[in-house]
Amino acid sequence: MFTEEKRAERVMEALRSNRMEAYFVKTSEEAAALVKELIPEGSVCRVGGSRTLHETGIIELLENGNYDYRDSHVVSAEEVETARREAFFADFFLASANAITEDGEIYNVDGAGTRVAPIIFGPKNVILVAGTNKIVTDIAAAEDRLRNLAAPANAKRLGCKTPCAETGTCMNCKSPARICCSYTLLGYQRIPNRIKVIIVGEHLGY
Repeated sequence: MFTEEKRAERVMEALRSNRMEAYFVKTSEEAAALVKELIPEGSVCRVGGSRTLHETGIIELLENGNYDYRDSHVVSAEEVETARREAFFADFFLASANAITEDGEIYNVDGAGTRVAPIIFGPKNVILVAGTNKIVTDIAAAEDRLRNLAAPANAKRLGCKTPCAETGTCMNCKSPARICCSYTLLGYQRIPNRIKVIIVGEHLGY
């Protein structure tokens, strides 16, 4: 864990050099407490699909706190489109990352784009929460992590009928259920500190 913390410190320096706020906490409980500190009561909050947000208790915090919170993943079928578009006007949009490189770049992939699009543009503030298991050396390692771990695990969790859900590795499929459609890389930011990254000293999510 000591090595992971030292690596996280280097990554935070790189994130800050790319004009993103960066924090390190040791536990999920500390991550939820920090999110509560960062988000004023009454704020409009929306989220992108994330096991990490559930595992850290942040979803529970948003559900039970004094926030204007709605999750587009749990609304009725008729409300999904409206709920997804609301994310662009949120005070805070919360999600995780598929990988964070040692150069302070954040790598994500999405199916419909409803997670990566608000991260890039729209919400006044973006909070990304990731365990130290998401830290990788470079973009090549980020892509490898996605193809051989994150995407297959998420496809299986979501019940997607894709080859990777069966094989455990990317087959570069043309399946209608494919979840790897839009790839994004966040580097140096034009708007300083809009994106806030919380690295947790635990292994979280996929």
